[in-house]
Amino acid sequence: MGMNQTPASERVHIGLFGRRNAGKSSVINAVTNQDAAIVSEIRGTTTDPVYKAMELLPLGPVMLIDTPGLDDEGELGALRVQKGLDVLRKTDIALLIVDGSSGMGPEDEQLEAELQKRGLPYLVVFNKMDLCKKDFYKKDFCKKDERHIWVSARTGEGIEELKERLARLVPEKGRGKRLVGDLLDPLDLVVLVVPIDKAAPKGRLILPQQQTIRDVLESGAISVVTRDTELSETLSRLGRRPKLVITDSQVFELADRQTPEDILLTSFSILFARYKGNLAQTVRGALALETLADGDRILISEGCTHHRQCNDIGTVKLPGWIEAYTGKKPEFDFTSGTGFERDLSRYHMVVHCGGCMLNEQEMQYRLGEAAYQGVPMTNYGILIAYMKGILKRSLKPFPEVAGLLDEQGRLTDRNAGNTQ
Repeated sequence: MGMNQTPASERVHIGLFGRRNAGKSSVINAVTNQDAAIVSEIRGTTTDPVYKAMELLPLGPVMLIDTPGLDDEGELGALRVQKGLDVLRKTDIALLIVDGSSGMGPEDEQLEAELQKRGLPYLVVFNKMDLCKKDFYKKDFCKKDERHIWVSARTGEGIEELKERLARLVPEKGRGKRLVGDLLDPLDLVVLVVPIDKAAPKGRLILPQQQTIRDVLESGAISVVTRDTELSETLSRLGRRPKLVITDSQVFELADRQTPEDILLTSFSILFARYKGNLAQTVRGALALETLADGDRILISEGCTHHRQCNDIGTVKLPGWIEAYTGKKPEFDFTSGTGFERDLSRYHMVVHCGGCMLNEQEMQYRLGEAAYQGVPMTNYGILIAYMKGILKRSLKPFPEVAGLLDEQGRLTDRNAGNTQ
């Protein structure tokens, strides 16, 4: 993804659901004024969720997700339906597309009940109004409902109103949330420590670094980017003390040694844990290392599917550090991308990446599942800081959680039992 594009994880995710041949793909094309999805009269053309990132006025940057038919048949069909329903985990707004000429079926009604149960904003879109006779709208299922809207993907009727109503449904929860900007005043100096090694993508910065730099700029603060090998020299030449040093977790120890104690220090990973996760839950999750035994299972989960370099942090470095810190020999499982275990009960703990490639909805789902199943969950940066003895320091910028740890970096007794 180029630096001029809004990251997928920051876009409003709009999931389209419905039975086969209700016209989901046609509605996408009508809303976007382009052939963004496959349109066919053959039932069940869409067999896997199809993701389409675009700018959609008046909403702005969105991710449209076209899903398989809710009434797909057979064993393979059931798997496709499940894949479609998994999309609900990352959906900010749901559109349930119904063939207006035949009305809602049991699958549609079940999905609407599920959307209501989850409290997800949604609209029921009755498509194909051009095929309906005028008096058709008097039928029972056509009753006026603030969540129901009639459109024709073929003629375009009702599509503009659909876009306007979609814009009004955009959830408030992410608005006003800042990655780092709420910690900064205009003209504050921020030093970002970015190691350039063989795992770094050639010619570009990785997403957490891009997004952090952008948020620093929006705050009117000044970012200085340096490699770990030049950090000491950079700090000595700045001429004034930076407000904050943000480091890649892999060089946390070195950054800690080279950054004077009176300068705040944290990591990209910890910022992301706060931005779209639950910082308190992931801080408490790190403590599960203290009760680790030989043979316990640990799930290490990445949100992206980047090509693994040798000595990769998730599959090589973290397991090595965990074994060295605990002196135990646990079993490790690894997942990446959209794959995340449904049953976490066999795990002693879950260690997740910062989640820069996942939207907040998906990240909250994963944290919620871990909490619900009683499995501690932490993230890379928090766990590394904990093992290196610098977690207490790295939480100082966040007073809302800094009090969770005592001076030795251990959980205080009054907070030890709470996993949420």
